[in-house]
Amino acid sequence: MEGQPLQPTAPWSPSTELATRLPLAIAVVADTHVPDRFEHLHPHLLPALSDYQPDLILHAGDICIPEVLKTLATAAPVVAVRGNRDWAFQNTLPWQREFTLGGVTVALMHGHGSWRTYVLDKWQYLFNGYQLERYRQRLLTLAPTAQVIVFGHTHRPVAEWYQGRLFLNPGSAGTGVKPDYLPSFGVIYIQTPEQIQATIHHLPPFPRRGANHNA
Repeated sequence: MEGQPLQPTAPWSPSTELATRLPLAIAVVADTHVPDRFEHLHPHLLPALSDYQPDLILHAGDICIPEVLKTLATAAPVVAVRGNRDWAFQNTLPWQREFTLGGVTVALMHGHGSWRTYVLDKWQYLFNGYQLERYRQRLLTLAPTAQVIVFGHTHRPVAEWYQGRLFLNPGSAGTGVKPDYLPSFGVIYIQTPEQIQATIHHLPPFPRRGANHNA
């Protein structure tokens, strides 16, 4: 199935079919970082996404260039938000979206918050390391009524239920974090509004831009 990357800045509303269709498979990617960290999308990403026959692809930000969304849209319709590195999308993508899919309220955001929050978080990370709880509270404040909260930014995959809500971070589709740095993406399955599952899928390691491929 082929789709189109989202273009307008106006709030996105899914078709009546997507808003109510069940079951529903939603692929989720984030932090592709093309070309600031990678020369192109991970070569295994698109085939892996297509294997799950998604009805929709969500991108949780740090896309970097429009060609990424155009490529993803060859697999399924794409809905995206802007991340802290998405200067190319200042006039075309919002920071956050909220919509209904399969009867479930979904919030989509990058998760870095305001620029003030972003800077403070850098300091907290430096001294205290990664703490999922710090992000969870921020996300709950930004999307208090969402049943599913999709975010990125940390490059750490998360698929867990907390306070009756599903939190999904697909990790980075370009590179993960120590010790293995494995890239990843996520898939959300909505069987009914009461039956929601999320899975994380890893990809082979992928060299950063300028890395020594023979090392």
